[in-house]
Amino acid sequence: MPLALLALAIGAFGIGTTEFVIMGLLPQVAGDYGVSIPTAGYLVTGYALGVMLGAPLMTVLGTKVSRKRMLMALMGLFIVGNLLSALAPAFGVMLIGRIVASVAHGAFFGIGAVVAAELVAPDKKAGAISMMFTGLTVANVVGVPLGTLVGQSVGWRVTFAIVAAIGIIGLAGIARLVPDMPKPEGVRLRHELAAFKNVQVLLAMAMTVLGFGGVFAAITYIAPMMTHVTGFADGSVTWLLVLFGLGMVGGNLVGGKFADRALMPMLYISLGALAVVLALFTLTAHDKLLSAVTIALIGALGFATVPPLQKRVLDQAHGAPTLASAVNIGAFNLGNALSAWLGGLVIAAGFGYTAPNWVGAALAAGALLLAFLSAALERRAGVAGTVVTGAAPAEQRTAVHH
Repeated sequence: MPLALLALAIGAFGIGTTEFVIMGLLPQVAGDYGVSIPTAGYLVTGYALGVMLGAPLMTVLGTKVSRKRMLMALMGLFIVGNLLSALAPAFGVMLIGRIVASVAHGAFFGIGAVVAAELVAPDKKAGAISMMFTGLTVANVVGVPLGTLVGQSVGWRVTFAIVAAIGIIGLAGIARLVPDMPKPEGVRLRHELAAFKNVQVLLAMAMTVLGFGGVFAAITYIAPMMTHVTGFADGSVTWLLVLFGLGMVGGNLVGGKFADRALMPMLYISLGALAVVLALFTLTAHDKLLSAVTIALIGALGFATVPPLQKRVLDQAHGAPTLASAVNIGAFNLGNALSAWLGGLVIAAGFGYTAPNWVGAALAAGALLLAFLSAALERRAGVAGTVVTGAAPAEQRTAVHH
C-alpha cells in the first residue's frame, strides 16, 4: 500500500477526533462559557448540519479542481476551524469554528475514497479505501478518549489545538505523498439529482437520519449522564468512550460483512436491537457495570447499520451514486444534529439526563418502521414487474392475430 494512504488516514483520524471528542467535553465547555449543557449541545448540532450541507456542496465544487488540491483545501478548512474553536473568546465564535471544520468532513471522505482507490491496483481498491477509513475508526478508539482526557486534565482548548496540529500533519502528508491527478470530468448535476426522485433512495436516507440519530441522542450527553446519574468520575468518561469506540469497530465490521449477504435482515436486527438497548439505557444508566456494557452495545449496534445503509443508498441510486452518496454522509450528520437538539430539549424540559435515551429509542424504532416500509414497497414493485413481464407474451400473440 502506498504511503499516500497514510496521509489520507491521518486526515481521517483528525476529522473523526474533532467530530466526536466534543461529546466528552461538553461539561467543561459549557462551564467555561457559562452556558447550559443543552446549549453546549449546539456544538454537536452545528457540526452535523455543517457536514450535511458541506458534503454535497464541496463534492460538486471538487469537480472544478484536481483531487489533490481539493483534498488540501479541505484540510485547510479543517485546520482553520479547529484553531478558531481552540481560540474562541465566546461560545458563538466556537460554534462558527465547529461549522467551518465540519464543511470539510463529508467531501474529504468522498473524494479521499476515490483517490485511495486510484492509488492501487484494481484488486486492491477495497483494501485501500478501508485503510483510509481506518483513520476514522482509530480516532474513536484512541483519538477521542485521549482528546477527552487531555481536555479534562489540561483544558479543552488544548485538545482542539492538538487536533489542528494533526490536520497540519495530514495536509503536509497529502502535499508530499499524494500524486497529482487529473481534474475529474464535470458532474452532470441534473442526472445526479434525478436519483432523488426514487422513493427508495429517500427512504434509505430517512433510515440513515433516524437510525444513526438514535445513537447520538444518547451519546451526545454521555458525559453529564455518566457523571450525574451513574456516578462516574469525570476521568472515567475517557474509558467509557473507548468502549463506545471498540463497539463501533466491531459493529462496523459485522455490518460490512453481512451487508452483501442479507442487507435488509441486517437492518431489521440492528435497528430493532438498537431501539431496545437505548430504551433499556434509561435503567442501566443507574449502574456502572451495566451502563458500560450498554455503551459498548450502542456503539456496536449503531455502527452495524452504517455499511448496509450506505450500500442501500448506492444500490438504489445506481447510475448516479456520487451526489446521493455524499448526501447520505450528510444524512448521518443530520441524524446527529436532530438527536442532539431533541436530547437537549428533553433535558431542558426537566426530564433528566437519561431522557435522551428515550428519544434515541423512538428514532431507532422509526428507522425500523421505514425499513419494513421500504421492503414492502420493493416487494410490491417486484410483483408488479413480474405481472407486466408475464403479460407481455399474451399481448404480443394478440397483436400477431390482428
